[in-house]
Amino acid sequence: MKIAEPAAHGFDASRLAAIDTLLQTRYIDSGKLPNAQLLIARDGEIVHFSNVGAAREGGTSVDEGSLFRIASMTKPITSVAFMMLVEQGLVAVDTPVHHVLPEFKDIGVYDGGGGGVPFVTRPTAEPMRMVDLLRNTSGLTYSFQNRSNVDAAYREGKIEGWHGGYDLDGFIGALAKIPLEFSPGTAWNYSVATDVLGAVVQRISGLPLDQFFRERIFTPLKMDDTFFQVPAEKLDRLTDCYTLAPGKGRVMYDRGAESAWSRQPKLVSGGGGLVSTALDYHRFNTMLLNGGELDGARILGRKTLDLMTQNHLPGKSDLAAMSKSLFSEASNAGTGFGLGFAITDDVAKTMVPGSKGEFYWGGMFSTAFFVDPVERLSMVFMTQLSPSSFYPIRRELKTMIYAAMT
Repeated sequence: MKIAEPAAHGFDASRLAAIDTLLQTRYIDSGKLPNAQLLIARDGEIVHFSNVGAAREGGTSVDEGSLFRIASMTKPITSVAFMMLVEQGLVAVDTPVHHVLPEFKDIGVYDGGGGGVPFVTRPTAEPMRMVDLLRNTSGLTYSFQNRSNVDAAYREGKIEGWHGGYDLDGFIGALAKIPLEFSPGTAWNYSVATDVLGAVVQRISGLPLDQFFRERIFTPLKMDDTFFQVPAEKLDRLTDCYTLAPGKGRVMYDRGAESAWSRQPKLVSGGGGLVSTALDYHRFNTMLLNGGELDGARILGRKTLDLMTQNHLPGKSDLAAMSKSLFSEASNAGTGFGLGFAITDDVAKTMVPGSKGEFYWGGMFSTAFFVDPVERLSMVFMTQLSPSSFYPIRRELKTMIYAAMT
């Protein structure tokens, strides 16, 4: 891995080093995080790459080969896969979802019932469209939201289990029997929408979703360490993963040596199933920054990327106004949503340095990325602790990265 001279790309090296000091003292030495890996690039050139903390309990440090569960950072990849099909003329952003997934034809909006009582529904004002899946305005939800009879039905049906009873088609069939929380396009809610989008990609392309990713995205981009199932010969590189337990602090969630990610999932999750490395995701980011191309491999057209990275929320709204979600991988004020990414629409409202038009997302195990097309800047941050919203580390990283620019 080649690391460019920071000063030659407009960075103060001592200020970049201060980020590593913060990660070490505030998060690793204190035991808040097991490890942290940070990659910062400008114009696709890596200007900073650092590792702190152990890859596994009592083991050696994370390094450039370490594999991390990227969870919802899978979502932008699934969204790119869908837009590749749009570019082929096989589907459109405003296509009703039921045109591809007929199971959704008669899905209604919750109007009563649940908890052992049959659901009462009313018709949707507008059909759910592909744009609703891409921007999280579908009316779908997540079982872990714990705020409605709809998400309770998700939990009762165990429909989100990657190693459960459903494959992708079975998941769609079960999901379509549960009402929507709201009429598509009227609110924003973090949800299984991108898993549904993965099913759309699979149905239209005729390829299993993992095969589509491998053939159409990962192989052309040389993302050789990104997969739903970690191959046996690479399992020694998979990091341990932790969660915060009430009253206990940080506890083991998934041990790298005997990880659930070493088995092929029955439900291939376009919303959260991938494992990757910082270097692989950096290649994905650089493709996005380059307008859809990297090292001669064109994944998307430049104008398609332009479309994806605009705010598509109705009325150019932001998440503060539209979100019904208890949880999101984004701060709400000043944040719009594009076709697969959160979009910084009003920098002042976010109260963090940045650029209008930058796009980003994160994952439940506290991984994160952003791409700033104005400054030609990108970042990948890796660690393995859920929930991702417990510490303000993403805000701190972003502030310090922009503060290091000269």
